[in-house]
Amino acid sequence: MTQVTIIGAGFGGLTAVRHLRRRMPDAEITVIAPRAEFVYYPSLIWIPTGLRQGESLRIPLDRFFQRRRVQFHQGRVTGLRDGGRTVITDQGEVRNDALIIASGGRGIRKLPGIEHSFAICDGIDAAENIRDRLALMDKGTIAFGFAGNPLEPTAVRGGPVFELLFGIDTYLRQIDKRGQIELVFFNLMTEPGNRLGPKAVEGLLAEMQRRDIRTHLGHKISGFSVNKVMTEGGDIAADLILFMPGMTGPDWAADSGLPLSAGGFFQSDLHCTVPDHPGVFVIGDGGSYAGSPDWLPKQGHMADLQAGTAVHNLLLYLQGKAADDTFRSELICIVDTLDSGIMVYRSPNHASILPNSLWHAAKVAFEWRYLLHYR
Repeated sequence: MTQVTIIGAGFGGLTAVRHLRRRMPDAEITVIAPRAEFVYYPSLIWIPTGLRQGESLRIPLDRFFQRRRVQFHQGRVTGLRDGGRTVITDQGEVRNDALIIASGGRGIRKLPGIEHSFAICDGIDAAENIRDRLALMDKGTIAFGFAGNPLEPTAVRGGPVFELLFGIDTYLRQIDKRGQIELVFFNLMTEPGNRLGPKAVEGLLAEMQRRDIRTHLGHKISGFSVNKVMTEGGDIAADLILFMPGMTGPDWAADSGLPLSAGGFFQSDLHCTVPDHPGVFVIGDGGSYAGSPDWLPKQGHMADLQAGTAVHNLLLYLQGKAADDTFRSELICIVDTLDSGIMVYRSPNHASILPNSLWHAAKVAFEWRYLLHYR
C-alpha cells in the first residue's frame, strides 16, 4: 500500500488530505502535527474586539481524520532521513513513499525586547492576551507594526496587522474610547504593504489618514521596551505594542537535509517539488518558490492552491512521471475593518483594491463555509 506522509495540520496540509483521499482512495495517509486540531488563523483578528472567542476557532480534527481514513501521528518533527523517506519526530519515526511538507513558518524573534510585543499570528493565546490588555486600557497609545525577512522578500505578513489596526480603531469608536487612545502605525518601509500592489498601499495609507491614525514610516526598528518602540528615526511611546516580525522556516529545517533558501525556507519550484529530492513536496509558508513573483503571499489561500498542485505532481511521481502542473500565483485578501472591509486582489497581470461595506459579511460567510470541511 502506498504511504503518503503530510507534515502539518494547517490550511495546506488539510487541503492536501482532501485532494489525496479523493484521488488515492486506497493510500495510507499519515498526518504529523503536535495536536489533532486546526486553528482558523484568519479570524484571530476578531478575538481582541470580542467578535470571536478563541475556542470557536480551534477545530478538533478527530472526526475529519476518521472520515478521511487518516492516521494521525502526534509529535513534533525534528528532522528527515533517507532523502525524506523517513520523518523523525520526538515520538518516533514515520516512513513514506512520498512526503508533503506543510508545516508553515515561524516568526523571527531576534529584535531586542521583542518579548514586550504581541504577534496576532502567534495563535489564540496571543490574541486573547491582546484582548485582555485592550480591555484594561482607558487611555494611552497602541503601536502597530510589522517587519520582513531581509533575506527573503516574500517572508512578511502585514495583512493581519492592517486588519487589527482598523478593527481596533472601529471597536474603540464603538465603545467611545477612541478619543482617549492614540493609534500609531510604524514600519521600515515608506510604502508599507507594497506587496499588495501600489493601489493598495495608497488606499491603506489614505484609510489611516481618514481614521486619524498616526504613521511613523521609513525608519529601521531597533528594538522594544515595556513602553516604547525604538527606531532609528526616534522612539514611539506605547502602552501596547502589536508587532508581526518577519518570517523564516520551521525550527527543524536546518536538520532536514533539504536545500534551504537564504531566508531559511525549504527550496522549491513552481511544481512544489524540492530540488534533487524526488518525492518531497513543499506547500505553504515553509517554502521558497523559485520563479514565483516577489509578492507571493504567505497566506492560507496560497497554501490551498499549492496543495492541489503538489498532490497532482505527487501522483505523477508515484507513476514514474515528471511533474507537469504549476500553482497559480494569486493574492486575495479582505482587509477587515470590523464593520466593513477592503478587498485586495493581485495576480501577475492585475492588481485591484475595492472597499465595500459588504466585505466584512463576506469574510464571516467564508469562515463558516471553509470550516464546514472540518467540523
